[in-house]
Amino acid sequence: MKRNKSEADTIAAISTPIGVGGLAIIRISGSKAIRVAGKIFRAKNKKSVLKAESHTILYGYVFDSSKNKKSVDEVLLSLMRAPKTYTTEDVVEISCHGGLAAARVILELLLKSGARLAEAGEFTKRAFINGRIDLAQAEAVNDMINAKTDKSLQLAFEHLKGNFSGSIKQMADDLADIISDVEAAIDFDSQHIKSLNKKSLKDNLKKKLDIIDKMIKEADYGIVVNEGISVVICGKANVGKSSLMNAFLKTEKVIVSPIPGTTRDTIEEVINIRGVALKFIDTAGMIKSADILEAKSIKKTIESLERADLVLFILDVSKKITSDDKEIINLIADRPHIIALNKVDLKRKINLNPIADFIKGKKVLNISATGRTNLDELEKEILKTVFDGRSRSINSQMINNLRQKELVKDCYEALLRAYKSLCNNLSYEFVSLDLREALNHLLAVTGQAASVDILERIFSKFCIGK
Repeated sequence: MKRNKSEADTIAAISTPIGVGGLAIIRISGSKAIRVAGKIFRAKNKKSVLKAESHTILYGYVFDSSKNKKSVDEVLLSLMRAPKTYTTEDVVEISCHGGLAAARVILELLLKSGARLAEAGEFTKRAFINGRIDLAQAEAVNDMINAKTDKSLQLAFEHLKGNFSGSIKQMADDLADIISDVEAAIDFDSQHIKSLNKKSLKDNLKKKLDIIDKMIKEADYGIVVNEGISVVICGKANVGKSSLMNAFLKTEKVIVSPIPGTTRDTIEEVINIRGVALKFIDTAGMIKSADILEAKSIKKTIESLERADLVLFILDVSKKITSDDKEIINLIADRPHIIALNKVDLKRKINLNPIADFIKGKKVLNISATGRTNLDELEKEILKTVFDGRSRSINSQMINNLRQKELVKDCYEALLRAYKSLCNNLSYEFVSLDLREALNHLLAVTGQAASVDILERIFSKFCIGK
């Protein structure tokens, strides 16, 4: 991919989270990285940064030349010369003391010395542009950083190693060979046309369709493992939503009170349940009130329900069904949901007849949030609902984001058209066009045929220093 002028700049950024810590790392990449670092660094042993060997660490001090070369911090400087670096460019990393001031001061000195501030994901983008990694691997870098469970980490690592990309590239190579055979049959004489075995070609395409179909069917599992899902806990006021949230968190993080309306805002926490990151959202209870704050809280609850991947509808067995319960049912009837009857350790007063049509044919769980009764069963039901009752193991060919899924689906549809054209004895020109479209969709997965807009969208999700 052709580099533009800004991509030839030497860039710098803080690569560790801002805040108090033991260490902070400032990364520099580009043709002038070593020279820029040399302007602000003095080695303890007087060794020149410009003459230092690749992949060595120097101990010394960062200084400010505008203040009589006054030392700013005691640091370690890691020097890595192109091309064996993360970006394939010259790379320098300065490890300084963690904190709000030290890293920022050093970054400012680097910017004054000829570097510019890196954009979001620009280091990884350069690794992609320079051919060290492909686009699926670049996405995996961000997935590794954001992984919240062992399964999401494992899946991201499979992608980072290139196992997923390898399967896509092999499929693309196979399609390229098929296209070559088909177009040879179009371009040359009748003797070549007869040499193209149509049955063998159809069998080959059918095998490819079966492989891609399996990838698509497993994609939703991979996406959920990688990105997690949002689970909204809803119910009328004081049914035990916050108590259930605390039970999942295994800590008293959410304020619990017998007074209805204690929860005024949505509260979000990510919980690891059996290797899957579930973002639980505790919402305000649905209650009719003239209170302005409660009205705003209910509005937020409704907005959360509209965005939820799964709704956990809580009923209180110690109370009768009310209009508030029915109002919630109207909101969630068309969304994936689980029904749980809470407070089973109290005297049962609930009568489900008023909502019989809603619960007909559905599994209703009896739980106690405070007593932790049947919470394991509830967790199983959540995962069963999310994965449609199917459990899968992580594999190297598993898609893990929507971009990849849509491209592979488009590839499948184009490939299917080519297969049907062969079955219907249509001209090889039609077959070739569809095969080329299928190939382009596969190449876009690894970035060989990705637009500039797509690249910008992907790398904008990264942090500045990665």
